[in-house]
Amino acid sequence: MIVTVVAIQFVVCIGFFSVMAHLVAHLRHDLGLLAGTVGLILGVRVGLQFALLLPVGTLTDMIGPRLTGALSCAVRAVGFGLLGVADGLGALLGAAVLVAVGGALYNPAVHTILAGVEPARRSGGFAAYVTTQHLATVTGPPAGLVLLSFGPGFALVTGTAAALWAVAGVLFLLLPRRRTRPVPAGLRDVVRGVRAVLGDRAFLLFALMTAPTTLLANNIMTAVPLLGFGSGAATLSFCLLAAVAAAVQPFVAARHRGERPWVLRLGLLCSAAAFCVLAALDGTQTGPLMVAAVLNGVANGLVQPSIFQRAARHAPPERFGSYYGVLAFCAGMFAFAGDLVIGRLFDLGPAGAAGALIGVGAFAFAAAIGTRGP
Repeated sequence: MIVTVVAIQFVVCIGFFSVMAHLVAHLRHDLGLLAGTVGLILGVRVGLQFALLLPVGTLTDMIGPRLTGALSCAVRAVGFGLLGVADGLGALLGAAVLVAVGGALYNPAVHTILAGVEPARRSGGFAAYVTTQHLATVTGPPAGLVLLSFGPGFALVTGTAAALWAVAGVLFLLLPRRRTRPVPAGLRDVVRGVRAVLGDRAFLLFALMTAPTTLLANNIMTAVPLLGFGSGAATLSFCLLAAVAAAVQPFVAARHRGERPWVLRLGLLCSAAAFCVLAALDGTQTGPLMVAAVLNGVANGLVQPSIFQRAARHAPPERFGSYYGVLAFCAGMFAFAGDLVIGRLFDLGPAGAAGALIGVGAFAFAAAIGTRGP
């Protein structure tokens, strides 16, 4: 089962990052959109995706991660296909909505499958999942860059991504049916599942304190092109970030280090340092950009498995989707608001851009200080 999940993750991440690494440049330079409009499109995708995780997490508990995952791939395939041909704000927002819905269905499906693995194999399985994600992240941006050089350009990149997500949907259907008993289905049960998680005060505090993590993980892909770095430098920095994050995984998986609070705090501090470095750049200093990429790679490599391991240990197996939904909802709402504000600040010029990045780093530092205990 872990092998199939890893294969799914590799396929979808190549498709996703081949598009997302070049989306900002396409919106900004090919379509001529303002930074604030770019931030709106990205914010709608992130905000809606994570807002839907609140009910979709419980839906995953009801119908099972296998069917949820297959549905997610179908929706995202359509969304990426539309993104490649859209040239107006309405169509772009429609594509962002479809991509968001697909992502909202995908994440709890995969995480629920991995959380159901026996504890002795869970750390290694999730490490393989994260490593595959980052290796695919290294492959995705260059693949997108190559596809951009052909006639159709960005439409070819998004079409390829759509095909890869369709393949992943077939792989989901090859997974065995789950053994755990599903929770009762119905609207009241969705509300009851979310309410049960919200009543878990210890977990809710953990979710609120780690809310900045999605913004921290994603914002560098927005910030680097908006700072003025070209496609080559941006692609190199994304690849370096992903390679470092993958290289960290054996360390995090060994001896269940991902469950230890200091690992999460260290990752958040590295993220804070990365954004402070970015705040001083203007699109010409490639060396410091690579330093920021390394720091962000270490941060991503530590933070993602740490949050998963601690959530999987805490949540009841039959309710993991609900717990994951609340956790990701908090992170997504924070990222949605952050993307909107950051886009506006970048439109104000270099001072606004530096202030935005320093602010993101400050949130990472605050989360590191506030994250405590199991």
